[in-house]
Amino acid sequence: MQVAIEKPALPEDGALAVGVWEDRTLTPSAASVDEAGGGALTRAMESARFTGKKNQTLTLFAPAGGTWSRVVLVGLGKADDLDTLACQEIGGTVAGQLLKSGETKAALMADPADEGGPDAATMAANMAHGARLGTYRFDRYRTRDKDEDTPSLETFAVHTRDVDAARQALAGLDSVAEGVFLARDLQNEPANVLSPEALADRARDLKDLGIGVTILDEAEMAELGMEALLAVGRGSERESRLIVLEYRGAGSDVPPIAFVGKGVCFDSGGISIKPSANMGDMKWDMGGAAVVLGTMRALAGRGAKVNAVAVIGAVENMPSGAAQRPGDIVTAMSGQTIEVTNTDAEGRMVMADCITWVQKHHDPALIVDVATLTGAIIIALGPEHAGLFSNDDATAEALAAAGRAAGDPVWRLPMGSGYDEMIKADFADMKNAGEREAGSIQAAQFLQRFLDEGRSWAHVDIAGTTWAKKDKPTVPKGATGFGVRLLDRWVHDAREQG
Repeated sequence: MQVAIEKPALPEDGALAVGVWEDRTLTPSAASVDEAGGGALTRAMESARFTGKKNQTLTLFAPAGGTWSRVVLVGLGKADDLDTLACQEIGGTVAGQLLKSGETKAALMADPADEGGPDAATMAANMAHGARLGTYRFDRYRTRDKDEDTPSLETFAVHTRDVDAARQALAGLDSVAEGVFLARDLQNEPANVLSPEALADRARDLKDLGIGVTILDEAEMAELGMEALLAVGRGSERESRLIVLEYRGAGSDVPPIAFVGKGVCFDSGGISIKPSANMGDMKWDMGGAAVVLGTMRALAGRGAKVNAVAVIGAVENMPSGAAQRPGDIVTAMSGQTIEVTNTDAEGRMVMADCITWVQKHHDPALIVDVATLTGAIIIALGPEHAGLFSNDDATAEALAAAGRAAGDPVWRLPMGSGYDEMIKADFADMKNAGEREAGSIQAAQFLQRFLDEGRSWAHVDIAGTTWAKKDKPTVPKGATGFGVRLLDRWVHDAREQG
């Protein structure tokens, strides 16, 4: 579906969507349609109990006084409550309702409030952005969809009085959307398609955007002593990979920020095998890697003024005669030893070597890692927030603010020496998993042990937010790409130079 910004005039045909403020206050566009139809909109609202609450919709088919196939009334809510995220939801709501309606062409009129709410350009750009996000589909393996299940909508235009500014704003948002879509595509791919090698190939595609890509194979990682990462992938017939991406948008003297992503392309649990129910969901255990790749895609696409390096440990955790066992002790790249108490606590071992590698080779200003790391975070926060852990209050606060602004909210959890005692091992420097209590915090404490002294760091556990079980206005059911908008907004607000 193509999304565009157009002039404020009402279109002549197709589906038309107009806004209504709460308490049935018509926007200028809606008032024009109502007048042309002899008050048809007003009568329809009264009979349908439509009040204009945000995202509420009401459809009139082939209304009198116009040549449109249908008119959709969409609730804008209260002007003071209409922010950019609300605009995105409204755009996603309208486009989602029309996507499979049989309509091929639709227009949404963006009429800003006289007081309060975003300006015309911001309103229109974010409505268009929401329409793109909300109509994402992963259909590459469908071969027999019925007509009513097939998208019909080909063009979606948002009309505004400030066309040039809206188009400029949308261009930047489009780069973010492309990053979100890359992450969603990767998270949705089945594990028989997206192996560690295939994930590395997808990373190479980003070279066209000016991103440097380096791939290390198992032999190269073995020479570097990355035994924690390699131990996780040892049970699989598919080789592990270390994926490194570099983007330079600032001066050569500016130290990079580092993103580290967990890329477990399938997680069976290894010898500590998971229950069979819902194990298929573990194809998206590489969600952190997908987010990191999507973030780098977004930064490069909009020409962000920042230097960034991304490191992804791509592995597959499978049970076999070669797999690591509970009770094994491995030596990580940092030289620290890990007693493996549970082979299903594998992601943190992968991340540990990635964190060590990026510190040794790039000396980043700070590190943000993203991972579907623990089931415990799902129990704690559900699907509404990702878990945030950090050793730096300023970084944590900036990430939390970015999450609120971007619609990818995070919630900070505590860390401390008492929690660190939970991963004290009997026969090694640490164990990879303790008892059930505070499981997400234990994982964060484990990762923190691999940081150089004084290194600022944040860990985002997206296990509960990577997959949506139902449709939302800007996030269709399935892979969410949660984290791309968070990190892009954080870079924009807190890290860009110049």
